Amino acid sequence: MESKPNILMQRYELGRLLGQGTFGKVYYGRSAITNQSVAIKMIDKDKIMRTGQVEQIRREISVMRLTRHPNIIQLFEVMANKSKIYFVMEYAKGGELFNKVAKGKLKEDVAHKYFKQLINAVDYCHSRGVFHRDIKPENILLDENGNLKVSDFGLSALVESKRQDGLLHTPCGTPAYVAPEVIKRKGYDGTKADIWSCGIVLFVLLAGYLPFHDPNLIEMYRKISKAELKCPNWFPPDVCKLLGMMLDPNPDTRIPISIIREHCWFKKEPNVKNKRPVVENNTVSSSGTVLPDQTDCCDGLAAEANGESVAPLSINAFDIISRSPGFDLSRFFDDSFRIKEARFSSRLPANVIISKLEDIAKQLRMKIKKKAAGLLKLEGLEEGRKGVLTIDAEIFEVTPCFHLVEVKKSNGDTLEYQKILKEDIRPALQDIVWVWQSDQQLQSQPSEQELQQTDDQQQQQSQS
Repeated sequence: MESKPNILMQRYELGRLLGQGTFGKVYYGRSAITNQSVAIKMIDKDKIMRTGQVEQIRREISVMRLTRHPNIIQLFEVMANKSKIYFVMEYAKGGELFNKVAKGKLKEDVAHKYFKQLINAVDYCHSRGVFHRDIKPENILLDENGNLKVSDFGLSALVESKRQDGLLHTPCGTPAYVAPEVIKRKGYDGTKADIWSCGIVLFVLLAGYLPFHDPNLIEMYRKISKAELKCPNWFPPDVCKLLGMMLDPNPDTRIPISIIREHCWFKKEPNVKNKRPVVENNTVSSSGTVLPDQTDCCDGLAAEANGESVAPLSINAFDIISRSPGFDLSRFFDDSFRIKEARFSSRLPANVIISKLEDIAKQLRMKIKKKAAGLLKLEGLEEGRKGVLTIDAEIFEVTPCFHLVEVKKSNGDTLEYQKILKEDIRPALQDIVWVWQSDQQLQSQPSEQELQQTDDQQQQQSQS
């Protein structure tokens, strides 16, 4: 490893070099606070300034803050000094999926597991308005338990990147995995392009080689455009049918993820059932507070088992630490991050929290949509000054009886959101909230003029 200080920002012990990219290097690290292993991506500030990649780095931060899913590499925090930007991310001990495929085709049950986790991750990204645009085995990592983790959002796009025709127009991705419509440069749907790439990945996992490949790039593009798929004789018939629908050269008739989920091969049960991880009774938060023992809410959990719920994502002490205002340095890169999430913790089960949020939505005359992984969307019925107000509420499970909830604006006028949060949402949640983590932030809110300026800047960026 190059000669570097042993401790970074008095927070992380640096270790071996894990990999190297266009704009920086990735090192193994260990948190001096939690002793948890992390990956630290070091980016050269001067280099991104010279190459005009500042907006790309900002977008990558934005995307990774939006996408918190068990099958997506997490961004814990962003730090910086005069010369470097540091992404502190989840460490995937198993390395790249590519290394497994390079040794040859995978067994069907292993490929099925990885494909299912990949679709779950990509579907979640799409539900948050994120298009990856560079899905390939090199950008898919594995953790120590062999679970898939999608990484490298450097070429991703947000839904705001679409032009007036509702399509994306920047050609990007890796040639062998890119969809035909991206090559044609006439605009493309980010969801359909990602589905094509997932189909290529599935083929590679089961075959050990690419379906459309040629040493000559122009000839390879011709093969991709024609999409004359030839499956090996060891492919199950159901897989061949699924691949034919995913690798449809016409994006209008290409199978959507909702139908992929209903396909018989996708729904095939694994041979070994996954065991639920053991959670200790007490967890210490970043402030040193001992979270409640799970025995405090056994009755609530029993009630939840009988009702409808949106399963929340699990969260650990390291996540809580990374969400503390004192550790969040992403504001150095984008002024829009001054508008933070409002967070509260509750001792009640998830279905009680969801029920309360539904009641609030009815009182505010807002529609409520339940999404995957504990995400609910409250959407206004009328268009405001900056479009329809949309509020996201995401529930994270710390222990089975202790939940952290993030409430934030995803669309609309910031002033309208802040008013509803202060006058309607917070008072209505009093009976289920244990403590608000955001009280300190609310005391130091920016002025109305600053909020309006931030909204205007965000709108100008999305239009450009």
